[in-house]
Amino acid sequence: MKEIEFIINGDKLERVKRILSAHSKSGVFVAQGFGYGHQQGFHQVYTRDDNRGVNMLPKVSVRTVVADDLVDVIIDEAVADMGNATFGDGKIFVKEVVEAVRVRTNERGEAAL
Repeated sequence: MKEIEFIINGDKLERVKRILSAHSKSGVFVAQGFGYGHQQGFHQVYTRDDNRGVNMLPKVSVRTVVADDLVDVIIDEAVADMGNATFGDGKIFVKEVVEAVRVRTNERGEAAL
């Protein structure tokens, strides 16, 4: 099992939900926050002002756990659908999940998803 985490702009949330629901019956966890990446929170605007400081941009984190065989399919579709080769398209992180337990039924592993 793998956890996939998308860090995206809020306007891409519906796209991620559509992709995940098409490939997996697992639930999702969505959290809002602020952050920045390589651009330090600046849009692609160049000025002569060198004292701009760091801007925190609104971001959405979408997490889900899926079977190993779904990871590449989900990532490939997300990159094809959401990427437009501009700064701020987002990031996708994949982490190993050792165990999952459904509290209500004590199901374990992929059955708990």
